[in-house]
Amino acid sequence: EMFEKLGAHGYLALRLGPSPVLAAVYPGPLPGGIKASEYDYFHELIVAEELATLGTPGYADGIGGGLSIGLPPVAMFGTDALRRKVLPEVLSGKKKICLAISEAGAGSDVANIGCKAELSEDGRHFVVTGAKKWITNGMFADYFTTAVRTSGPGMGGITLLLIERSEGVSTRLIKSMYSSSAGTAYVLFDHVRVPVENVLGKVGQGFKCIMFNFNHERWVMCATIVAYSRVLLDEAMRWAFVRKVFGKALIEQPVIREKLANMTSRIEAAHAWVESVTFQMCQDSKAKHLAGQIALLKAHCSEVMWKCVDDAQQVLGGRGITQSGMGAKVERIAAYAKLGAILGGSEEILRDLGVREMAKETSAVNANNRVSARM
Repeated sequence: EMFEKLGAHGYLALRLGPSPVLAAVYPGPLPGGIKASEYDYFHELIVAEELATLGTPGYADGIGGGLSIGLPPVAMFGTDALRRKVLPEVLSGKKKICLAISEAGAGSDVANIGCKAELSEDGRHFVVTGAKKWITNGMFADYFTTAVRTSGPGMGGITLLLIERSEGVSTRLIKSMYSSSAGTAYVLFDHVRVPVENVLGKVGQGFKCIMFNFNHERWVMCATIVAYSRVLLDEAMRWAFVRKVFGKALIEQPVIREKLANMTSRIEAAHAWVESVTFQMCQDSKAKHLAGQIALLKAHCSEVMWKCVDDAQQVLGGRGITQSGMGAKVERIAAYAKLGAILGGSEEILRDLGVREMAKETSAVNANNRVSARM
C-alpha cells in the first residue's frame, strides 16, 4: 500500500533518476510540476538530500533504495518489451525491484561472482543456480536485477539478467547493524528458469552494464551520505545550544566550537565536490572520467560521515548513542555509517580505482604530448 501511494505521487519515478525512457513510461508531471523530459541530476540530488533529512537510513532505503539501483539497468539496457512491462509496474508501486550483485565470496571484486546461469536445451531460458547476499530490498522484491556467470571466469563471463520472483527463488532476512526496514536479504536461486529475453544488454557483457550502473549508484550514495552528515551537524548544533555544562551552554566551550567547525568544513567541501560531479553528469553522464572521480568522491564522503558521527556523538554524549528522544537521529546514522564505507565498493577499492583511472588519463595525455613533440 505504501509503495502504491508513493508511485501515485510520482516519488518512485524520481528515484529512477534521469532517463530517456522516463517520459514514455511516466507521462504525467513529476512532483513540483517538473516534466519527465526535464528531470536532471540536480533534481535527483534534491530528492536524495530531502529524504536524508528524515534521519532514518533503514526506512529511506526501504522505500526505494532497491529501485534506485536496480531499475536503471532495465531502463538503460532492457529490451523495449521488457521496459514496457517492468517500468510501469515498478514506478506505480505495484511491483518492487532490487539489485543482486554481491555474494558471500564476491563483493567489491564483482568479476569473481559465482552465481551460474546455463542455457536450457531448447535455448529459450537460462537456468540460474546460486546465491546473493546483502541485497537491499531483497526481502520484498518482485524483480532481481542479477549478475550471473554464463561462461568462463573473469568479467567476460558475466551477464546481467532480470529475474522475476517465481518458483525456485527464496529470500531470507539479514539483520544488519542499521535496520531491518531496508529488507536486506540473502537470495537463493534454485534452478530458476529465466527467459532469454530478460538479458540486460548482451550475453557476456554484463560487467560493462554493472560498471556503468555503479556510477549512478555511487553518486546517489555520495549525495545521501553528505546529507546525513549535515543532519549530524544540525543535531549537534541544536544540542550545543540546549545543554549546559559547568554553568554555561556547550556552544560557549571552545572545544565544542572546534568540533562544529571541523564538521562544517568537511561537509561543505564534500557537498561542493558532489555538486561539481552532478554538474558534469548533467553535461554527459557517460563521460569516461567520471568513474574514477565518483569512486574517489564516494570514499571521501564516507570518511567525512564517519568523522562527523564521531564529533556529533561526542557533542551529544549519552544522547548520541540512545535510540529515542533528542539524538535518536545521530544514533541511527551512526549505525549506518560503516555501511556507507562498504556498500557500493569499499573505501580501499574505490581509492585504488580512482587512482588507476587517473593514471590512465595521465598516460593518454603523455602519449599525446609525445606525438605532438615529434610533429
